[in-house]
Amino acid sequence: MTISVGLVGAGPWAEMVHAPILAAGPDTRLVGVWARRPEAAARFGVPVYERIEELFDNCEAVAFSVPPAVQAELGVLAARAGKALLLEKPLAADLDGARRLADAVAEAGVPSQMVLTWRYSAATRAFLARVSAIEPFGGNAVSVSGSMLGGDFATPWRLERGAILDIGPHMIDMLDAALGRVTGVRAHGNPRGWVGLLLEHETGAVSEASLCMSVPGETPPSRVDVYGRLGSEHLDGSRLGPDSFAVMLAEFAETVARGGGHPLDAAHGLRLQEVIAAAERELGDPAPLRRLTASRDLGA
Repeated sequence: MTISVGLVGAGPWAEMVHAPILAAGPDTRLVGVWARRPEAAARFGVPVYERIEELFDNCEAVAFSVPPAVQAELGVLAARAGKALLLEKPLAADLDGARRLADAVAEAGVPSQMVLTWRYSAATRAFLARVSAIEPFGGNAVSVSGSMLGGDFATPWRLERGAILDIGPHMIDMLDAALGRVTGVRAHGNPRGWVGLLLEHETGAVSEASLCMSVPGETPPSRVDVYGRLGSEHLDGSRLGPDSFAVMLAEFAETVARGGGHPLDAAHGLRLQEVIAAAERELGDPAPLRRLTASRDLGA
């Protein structure tokens, strides 16, 4: 079954990813766009609607490619209009917005799914299957780039909030999938520089995530490493391949057609936002670090 999808947003990510993959099918067809700048949406080759309600009237589902605060506001409208939602990460700019959107989805009973691209890759799913066999007890994730130093994705919300809100959802989600639900977080660093997270999982496992989008020059692919009693497993972003988006849209179309939920729904996005919000609280008002003295603490 092919579902009709309206797109909200016409920025670089919409042009690079959302518009072409939705239009390519075979599980979806792009039927229209609404954007703050209608002239930017005209290049997608589908009707451009002046009012977002008109877009809702002409589609079964709505995909979002807008800043997090805008997604939280307009996603509520789409849910109340009875539309299935394909939602970018993070779910919202803040925890209150994420709760309002997740609540609206639940109250309307509409399908929702997060664009957590790592999770739709065959390489990721094979990695997670291997992880389950090694009795994992810990791991780490690293995502380092220069995206905030310039270019299409040095956008105001990223520059203001830093790596934790942009790439944090991906890395937290991967560690959550590999090691069990995250139940605790500690954070240190600079939100617009380097951020370190220490995560506790319901399984008793512990993991770390290092996040930065302010490193100049060439950087290695993002990477997740998991260690267990029976070995270790590793995955880096270069192995994800081009299949992620096709799988994501096939699963979205299936979810819309049959109704019900998806494991990576708005409620899951809210859980990730809760971890991020807790980490940001620590970054905003961190507990004083205990200063080490060479004679006593370093064995001098």
